[in-house]
Amino acid sequence: RIMRPDDANIAGNVHGGTILKMIEEAGAIISTRHCNSQAGEPCVAALARVERTDFLSPMCIGEVANVSAEITYTSRHSVEVQVNVMSENILTGAKKVTNKATLWYVPLSLKNVNKVLEVPPIEYARKEQEDEGKKRYEEQKLDRLETKQRNGDVILPVINPEPHTVGYSQSSLIHLVGPSDCTLLGFVHGGVTMKLMDEVAGIVAARHCKTNIVTASVDAINFHEKIKKGCVITVSGRMTFTSNKSMEIEVFVDADPFVDEPRERYRAVSAFFTYVSLSKEGKPLPVPQLLTETEDEKRRFEEGKGRYLQTKAKRQAQMQQAAQQ
Repeated sequence: RIMRPDDANIAGNVHGGTILKMIEEAGAIISTRHCNSQAGEPCVAALARVERTDFLSPMCIGEVANVSAEITYTSRHSVEVQVNVMSENILTGAKKVTNKATLWYVPLSLKNVNKVLEVPPIEYARKEQEDEGKKRYEEQKLDRLETKQRNGDVILPVINPEPHTVGYSQSSLIHLVGPSDCTLLGFVHGGVTMKLMDEVAGIVAARHCKTNIVTASVDAINFHEKIKKGCVITVSGRMTFTSNKSMEIEVFVDADPFVDEPRERYRAVSAFFTYVSLSKEGKPLPVPQLLTETEDEKRRFEEGKGRYLQTKAKRQAQMQQAAQQ
């Protein structure tokens, strides 16, 4: 579809959240279609996890986004979907890849939303493809479990915070989940949640830099529990790490059952977003150093630094491998 002004930020770049929402919609369509391809109980595929997603090139107002999805692996109860996003300038015909993403879905019964159904298997062109997919499946399953175990933090307001501290830029958004946010099962679309998360992360980044900012990448987004229609969700974001040219922002979503639900507030989604600061000409700008004050902030900074160095080393290895080929 064509990118319109309400899809973009003040600089004319399409919001990362808009692209994430389109990616999730494509993944939901193809995985739901596949899971209903054989006779059996009807179901809807629910998003469980999004692997790291890099924003390779900005997309602008007036360009056309082409989103394509392919199922690359199936386990007994989950589907791996690879999604590619390409932007097209319809005036010149120029095309470029902007995003590549991997998503995991599970099929939930339309009759019983707590029942996970079996996934029809796919045929692989070669045995290595199945083995590689199984390895990715085991890795993401382990990472989801580890992430869920460390999800106990909350963001508290800070009185008169100093500029460039964690408390100065931290932000929260409160949203009542309505019917338009939900799937056929009455639970929030993963793409809706990701768009809200990107909006909050963008506010945190803009507050820290006071410049135009764009999404550079999103670390794995883990959907721990479903969010039901009628819930009040709080999307919270805080700066965890800064390098010379990038910022890491932790974002999590807490759900508070609001209507006829005895359940207490719970952590539903968590992720790390990375942003860069840009000049009016679109050139990278230095990022102000994050000032950490508490022991927890210092610990989170070091953890973020570890993720940054790991990603940087992986990217350099990929570039060296590509050069050798």
